[in-house]
Amino acid sequence: MAEFGSTIRRRSLSAALTLLTCVVATVGLAPAASATPPGIPSLTTARSELSALTVAAQGSLSGYSRDRFPHWIIISGTCDTRETVLKRDGTGVTVNSSCTPTAGSWYSPYDGATWTQASDVDIDHVVPLAEAWRSGASSWTDSKRQSYANDLTDPQLIAVTDNVNESKGDQDPSTWQPPRTAYRCTYAKMWIQVKYKWSLTLQSTEKSALQTMLNGC
Repeated sequence: MAEFGSTIRRRSLSAALTLLTCVVATVGLAPAASATPPGIPSLTTARSELSALTVAAQGSLSGYSRDRFPHWIIISGTCDTRETVLKRDGTGVTVNSSCTPTAGSWYSPYDGATWTQASDVDIDHVVPLAEAWRSGASSWTDSKRQSYANDLTDPQLIAVTDNVNESKGDQDPSTWQPPRTAYRCTYAKMWIQVKYKWSLTLQSTEKSALQTMLNGC
């Protein structure tokens, strides 16, 4: 009987260890939060799209206002575009009934900083609204500008350190690039994809800067 009881205990221990292994494996396979927006093209595609973009002189800011690009709009339930990107780009993000983040962390690929307060994070329009206005969006309808300002399909919105975003302002890559040089290749591909998708023009200096950034990929 003692041997039989020992066998039962060994089998029970083995079963418990198997179950624990399965649980650990399941946790390990849980998808990590995405740190980058969707739709970033390959290097080959980015080069092709850059070549296809129209080079033109920078347009005027006359008539421009951020209000002409309505944002942030409700995306799902009570979550607006900003909150949706915070959930997408963060790790361990929890929100309250109003979709305001109550916990989480955010890694900013522009500068390599990590933040645990959503108030320290901005949602950057990769191609800024004012830049879009000067590059063709001035002729769009407000409805199309709203779609642009809340574009979650392309690599147009990304959670980054607030003061880094503020330092960027409405500059293009000829005068501003992410301080973290390792991200400049990705940033160039994102910028090109957005301009290509929305049929925006670019300046010759901007194109040269983007080509240099792609050469560093």
